[in-house]
Amino acid sequence: MLTYASERLWEEVAYVAYYLHWSLDQILDLEHPVRTRIIEEIGKTNRQISQED
Repeated sequence: MLTYASERLWEEVAYVAYYLHWSLDQILDLEHPVRTRIIEEIGKTNRQISQED
């Protein structure tokens, strides 16, 4: 059951797929809180790398 906007779901899927190269099925199998945490960690890593440059 979809509990939040499908547009947001596609944004999350695209973000994780781009950075981790996971398949659509792998990403959709994640519970929303886990997917959100992964997205936060990817963002944190990107900010750290940007600050090092």
